[in-house]
Amino acid sequence: MKRETINTVVVLAMVVVISGIFLSMIHQFLMPIFMAGIFTAMLGPAHRKLTTWLGGREHIASVAMIIGVILLVLVPLTILVGIVAAQAMTVSQNVTPFIHQFIEKPTVVTEYLEKIPFYHEILPYRDVLIERAGQVVAALSSFLLDSISSVTKVTIQAIFGTIIMLYVMFFFFSMGTALLNKILYFLPLEDHDEQRLLKRFTSVTRATIKGTIIIGIMQGAICGFAFFLAGIQGPVFWGTIMAVTSVIPAFGTTLVWVPALIILGLIGNYTGAIILAVICGLISGNLDNLVRPRLVGKDTEMHDLYVLFGTLGGISMFGILGIIVGPIIAALFITIWDIYGDSFRDYLPVVGTSQQDMQTPPEAEEMQESDEESDPA
Repeated sequence: MKRETINTVVVLAMVVVISGIFLSMIHQFLMPIFMAGIFTAMLGPAHRKLTTWLGGREHIASVAMIIGVILLVLVPLTILVGIVAAQAMTVSQNVTPFIHQFIEKPTVVTEYLEKIPFYHEILPYRDVLIERAGQVVAALSSFLLDSISSVTKVTIQAIFGTIIMLYVMFFFFSMGTALLNKILYFLPLEDHDEQRLLKRFTSVTRATIKGTIIIGIMQGAICGFAFFLAGIQGPVFWGTIMAVTSVIPAFGTTLVWVPALIILGLIGNYTGAIILAVICGLISGNLDNLVRPRLVGKDTEMHDLYVLFGTLGGISMFGILGIIVGPIIAALFITIWDIYGDSFRDYLPVVGTSQQDMQTPPEAEEMQESDEESDPA
C-alpha cells in the first residue's frame, strides 16, 4: 500500500473518530446552535442594514439584534408560556367534574338515546359506565398534570439553551458567512450542488418560519378568541394547542375545535357551537388558503405528505422545535437524492420507457435516425 493511501486513510479515520467524539460531547448544545444558525440567517439582512446605519460597527449591531430578539420574541413567549401553564392546570382540574356532570345530567343526547332499542337493558349498567368514564377522565387529568410537571422540569434546560443560542447568535452575526464558506469548503461536492443544498435549506427555513409559525399564531389566536366567545375555559391554552396542531396538513386546528363543537352541541350550547363553526371553520379554516400562498409562495416545493411526516417526525424527535427542524430535514432529504440522481445519471437505468420503444429493434431505430437527419425539414 502506498504511503499517500495510508496517509489518506489515517486522516479520514481520525476525522471521523475525533468529530464523532466532539459531536457526542456537545450533543446537548447542537439544537441551540442549530436554532442560532436559523435565526441568524433569517435576521441577517436586518443585521447588515443596522451595521450600515451604525457606520460599520458590527459588534454593536449584533448586540442590538440580540436585545431585539429578547424584547420582541423571548419576553412575550415567556409570558405566554406562563399563561398557558396556569390555564392548563385549571383545565386539568376542572375536566373531571365537567365530564361527571355531562354524563349524569340528562341532556339532549339522553332523549335520543331513550329511543334506541335495548336502551332499558343497558340502563342498569349506567353507574358502571359512569364509574369507568370517571376513571378514564382521572387518568387524563393525571396525564395533563404529569405533562405540566415535565414541562416545569425542562424549564431550566430551556433557559440554558436559550442563553447558549443567543450567545452563538452574537458570533454568527459577525462571522457566520466565513464559517459557512468553511463548511462548504470541506464538503466534497461540486459548487452547484452545495449551492443547491444551501438554497434549499434557506428557502424551506424561510417558508417554515413565515408560513408555519406565522399562520399557526394567527389561527391559534383566532380560534382561541372563538373559544373565549363560546365560554370555553382556558382559551389561551386551547389557542396555543391549536397553534401547534395547525402545522399538521389536512387536519390542523380541526383536531381541537371540532370535538369542542360537538361537546357544545351535546350539552345544548348551540350559540357556542355556531361561534366555533363560523370563526374556526369558516374564518380560520380559510386563512391557510388565503395567507399561505402570499407568505410562503413556492419556497417549500414539497408535497403535503413530506410536510406531514417531516413535521410529525420532527416533533417526535426534537420536541416542539421539530415544527421547524422536521420540514428542513425532509427538504434536504429530497434534495440530496436529487443530487444523487444527477451525479450517478450515467450508472442508473432508464425508467419510464414505453412498451413500443422496448419492442423497436436497434436496426429500425438507426434507420429512423438516419431518415430524420436526411430530412431537410
